[in-house]
Amino acid sequence: MNPSPNARVLPLGPVMVDVAGVALTDAERERLCDPLVGGVILFARNFTGSEQLQALTAEIRAVRDPALIVAVDHEGGRVQRFRGDGFTRLPPMRALGRLWDDDHVAALDAARSTGLVLAAELIAHGVDLSFTPVLDLDYGVSRVIGDRAFHRDPQVVAKLAAALATGMAEAGMGCVGKHFPGHGFIEADSHVDIPVDERSFEEVWDADIAPYRHKIGRQLAGVMPAHVRFAAIDPQPAGFSPFWLQEVLRGRLAFGGVIFSDDLTMEGATVVGDIVARARAAFSAGCDMVLVCNRPDMADDLLDRWAPRVPDEVHARLLRLKARRRQGDVFELELNPAYRDARMRVEALCAQPG
Repeated sequence: MNPSPNARVLPLGPVMVDVAGVALTDAERERLCDPLVGGVILFARNFTGSEQLQALTAEIRAVRDPALIVAVDHEGGRVQRFRGDGFTRLPPMRALGRLWDDDHVAALDAARSTGLVLAAELIAHGVDLSFTPVLDLDYGVSRVIGDRAFHRDPQVVAKLAAALATGMAEAGMGCVGKHFPGHGFIEADSHVDIPVDERSFEEVWDADIAPYRHKIGRQLAGVMPAHVRFAAIDPQPAGFSPFWLQEVLRGRLAFGGVIFSDDLTMEGATVVGDIVARARAAFSAGCDMVLVCNRPDMADDLLDRWAPRVPDEVHARLLRLKARRRQGDVFELELNPAYRDARMRVEALCAQPG
């Protein structure tokens, strides 16, 4: 569904918001027409079935021209927002890392198949983007990362993530690496705590940033920084730090894609101030788009009080995130032999014990 003749013609703005249910309310349509809004992130609560999700994303795309970006955290394992009707169960990324330890070739093939299935099913339902892959290293201590990470070895993480990204690209979707420069080393969960990592820059560069220096770094359409403060390096959490986002990510790593903030309502973001202060800090540090999730009151406050000047290059970067290919629906997807073969491989992996 293309934007309707009554769609509001506006460039994509730098704020991504969410919606409450399985269809848009009048208040949400009004919010989505705010010039600062550029995207919508969906959650499990927005899904009851395949046809319903297709109708919801069509509603969202019809509101604006160009259509808003529709995104989701759909990684696999415990972070898979849509389950059941129209969606294949995806493995946690640690399952791909364990397969690597037994058979490198099989693991790369499984990662590529997982990426293809993940992206093809989302695109068939009108979703442009998934915030995946997790590039954090599996140090075995993080409460929030856990089995979302591929492996402890950064080179293995890089290779498996690159294979996953290749599969996603074959389906027509870009990928977003997270949580830069790394969230796996510390136990604290930035959703409910303010994590502090005491390591030196050299330690982080040699280990956690290594995947971003690999081929996967050139495949990423976007990067999401962590709400983690690296106390020995910079006083600000990475997502609010010009050092991490401009000097390291844009400068040393030459990253040219979109930088997303992590959710600004998380506890790890509160050190910066209220919601407007958080958005200003993230945007001035180098984020192109800021996320405000599960707090429509805070989203409305931000839209009322924030008035950033958005450079043309930010609008252009956001436009490039749109999925490049759309299946007509899930029934058309079933006729695709590459998808069917990949799905069989993913289902076989998920059926394995452990």
